[in-house]
Amino acid sequence: MNLPTLRQLRYLTAVVATKHFGKAAEQCFVTQSTLSAGIQDLEALLGAALLERTNRKVLVTALGQEVAQRAQHILSLAADLVDAAEIEKNPFSGRLRIGVIPSISPFLLPKALPILRKEMPQMELVLIEDQSERLVKQLNEGEIDLAILAFPFDVGQLEHSIFASETFWVALPVNHPLASSDGIEASRLPVDDLLLLSEGHCLREHALSACSLPSTTQRTSMQGTSLYTLIEMVAGGLGITLIPEMAITSDMVTHADISLKPLLAKEKPVRELGLVWRSSYRSTAAIDILSTHFAQALAQ
Repeated sequence: MNLPTLRQLRYLTAVVATKHFGKAAEQCFVTQSTLSAGIQDLEALLGAALLERTNRKVLVTALGQEVAQRAQHILSLAADLVDAAEIEKNPFSGRLRIGVIPSISPFLLPKALPILRKEMPQMELVLIEDQSERLVKQLNEGEIDLAILAFPFDVGQLEHSIFASETFWVALPVNHPLASSDGIEASRLPVDDLLLLSEGHCLREHALSACSLPSTTQRTSMQGTSLYTLIEMVAGGLGITLIPEMAITSDMVTHADISLKPLLAKEKPVRELGLVWRSSYRSTAAIDILSTHFAQALAQ
């Protein structure tokens, strides 16, 4: 039985991702004719059309979409095989692609990276910042090796390990009536003044959960695209917001003209921080040492 080659599968996934033969060929470092011939060979092998070619655009058939999804998984497993061989030689060498969410990266990485460079000098760390849902997709497709996410968050069939947890603090304008409090009960928060990140940021859901508020709570006229934006909005007197504990000693917070108070509750509201990886990923030693150093960096 003839089977598709990894090269053919790579050509198909590139075209499906870019919807353009020329761009896909550049991505695969081949000529457009070579890429097109490879996909035609794949279609002949499977006995079915995977793409619909028009003068203006490329359309993917239903079967083509399914084959591309499975192909991405196969390519991911093939990459893991190569990684496994490299890791067997030296667990702390080679390239490690780590995805990080924006509400963690600026506060954890500056503390942790100097330690990691010292402890793992032969490892090349490639950092990708993105939202949780996109990082999970990139993990499943083999585009990154690990991700640092905040929990609770549904990671599906992926493996994960928690390395730290943290509470939330309330950021208020300095002249706010609650700014004189030692701490603020979640029930006392003026919900109508609460500033949140826009949809898609998991910090938004965690902040709402910390206050025992439904996910539908929002000020549609006032939403931020980053934690820095929210802090500046608070400093401008536009409302209040919740920030994770790891951020309270950062420059963006200590230099802002705001008041910070701990969020009080019977059960301390927390978000957990953890590493996520595919079950086929072999470098458990790297996961262990990364978890240890991330936890130590946050404890400093």
